[in-house]
Amino acid sequence: METVRTIEETRREVRAAKADGKSVGFVPTMGALHEGHLSLMRAGRQETDFLVISVFVNPKQFNDPKDLKAYPRELKADAEKANGVGVDLIFAPSDAEMYPKGAVTFVDQHRLTERWEGAHRPGHFRGVLTVVAKLFNIIEPDIAYFGRKDFQQAAIIKTMAADLNMSVEIKVLPTVREPDGLAMSSRNVHLSEDERKQALCLFRALSRGREMVEAGERDTGKIVTEMKQFIDGNPLARIDYVAIADPDRLEKREQVEPGDVALVAVRIGKTRLIDNMILLKER
Repeated sequence: METVRTIEETRREVRAAKADGKSVGFVPTMGALHEGHLSLMRAGRQETDFLVISVFVNPKQFNDPKDLKAYPRELKADAEKANGVGVDLIFAPSDAEMYPKGAVTFVDQHRLTERWEGAHRPGHFRGVLTVVAKLFNIIEPDIAYFGRKDFQQAAIIKTMAADLNMSVEIKVLPTVREPDGLAMSSRNVHLSEDERKQALCLFRALSRGREMVEAGERDTGKIVTEMKQFIDGNPLARIDYVAIADPDRLEKREQVEPGDVALVAVRIGKTRLIDNMILLKER
């Protein structure tokens, strides 16, 4: 496995692999790798011949400078984990490499980015779409892998790839959870022992919502109210949003339909966590 820092080196390595007839898999990350990331890499290792990951803490998707500064950076440890699952190449560029002085072009999207995470994190998705589009242009993968924990992010990336005729297949794989149900996240390291216990309220609220749907409830107002009660019972929890939306347009539902997703964003102390769950499987 090799770690490269420049776009030129990355393109050279990937194009050499393609010249040998190899298919290219890609997992974009911001580092601080955990089992959720590694599950995506394992899928890429099984399904493609040459596996690339990026490790880049993208400054353009942070609207809080303190959050950007606090984001964990552990490239050496990340490289060891990536090597352990068979990654072929790590692209770990600097900010200046990805955003050279004078760059004025960004990728934006309407509709899917205007609610939920987009409403609470202005400019976030413009930063996400811009960096992902740049990474796709640099690496030119056949398949790119994303986790379902960031449900809205995956939806907007799939839409971008389709709208801009990008020749990459987007695969979204299931959320990986701790044994007690907490969704794995690089932000979990910031939780104290007490905060870690209370963070389970996200998964428990989502599970309660699914239980209500499985029991026949379809009124989203009633389901959301009960989910909020589960979360509000934790003194360190502050809700950003609890919603039930359709999985494609991400618009609020009044009645649950097959495929609909429950979305939650909660601050546990100073740490903001998101999670989601499909409430009713599609027929």
